[in-house]
Amino acid sequence: YGLLGQSGAMRKVYDAIAKVAPSNANVLITGESGTGKELVARAIHYSSKRSSAPFVPVNCGGIPEGLLESELFGYVKGAFTGAVETRAGFFQTADGGTIFLDEISETSLAMQVKLLRVLQDKEVCMVGANRSRPVEVRILAATNKDLLSLVKKGTFREDLYFRLNVITIAVPPLRERNSDILLLVNHFAKKFAKESDKPALRFSDKALEALKNYNWPGNVRELENIIQRIVVMSEGELIDVPDMPSLLRFSVMTETGFKRTLAEVETEHISNVLASVGGNKTRAAEILGIDRKTLREKLKHQKPNMEELL
Repeated sequence: YGLLGQSGAMRKVYDAIAKVAPSNANVLITGESGTGKELVARAIHYSSKRSSAPFVPVNCGGIPEGLLESELFGYVKGAFTGAVETRAGFFQTADGGTIFLDEISETSLAMQVKLLRVLQDKEVCMVGANRSRPVEVRILAATNKDLLSLVKKGTFREDLYFRLNVITIAVPPLRERNSDILLLVNHFAKKFAKESDKPALRFSDKALEALKNYNWPGNVRELENIIQRIVVMSEGELIDVPDMPSLLRFSVMTETGFKRTLAEVETEHISNVLASVGGNKTRAAEILGIDRKTLREKLKHQKPNMEELL
């Protein structure tokens, strides 16, 4: 179902999916943005008895508040300006299957009351209708926020929280499943190389080190986007650190920079400047802000392989 990883943290997620899938219990899926919460919801649905029925994902934070009610519950003809025909909502579409309410924390208190009523009564009332209609839907919800803290602040209803939070599955951030990074890199590199009609890419050891050292605040989604960018922009089959986005190059610098002496950093900088100007020491000295004599002295006292630049 798109979930990848062999780390201990991901094995716990797989075990939880296997346990909750056969039941009809509501599940709250928590985790940072980009960790794959919708993939977990899909895995639960397609491993359940409802797998042949619809799976309907809804991004509650992506639908304006004024439209969310009619999108979720549907509306009857003439309910409002523009309602030229009766239209079913997401709950009716998901009847017999599963509805996935992503970013549930973004719903207003007024909408939370209506969602609570659906969970309690198992029926929905379309906008403009006089009576409710029964629906038989499993509800999976997801959030990247601490709902309990929102309950304490009064921005999320406690009764809805407990209705949704029958079972919780926490999806780990990528930085806590570091051993999965190379597996994911290989998967996405093959995927995007095939899509771009390019040969499979190879990554140097230092490039792989950069990928492993980076903190991945955007998690798997960020990794996927970066690998796509690398594949699309690549000109050769070997990817090295200079071919990586600046954030990843910086992760290598910060990981190793404090372990190097000032002389080592200076040597590398001088070498890079000389290389950039084709070995022209006068031009290099100008860029470095020193005179040519000082540059010669520095080259004499640096590594033996720098002597050839004198």
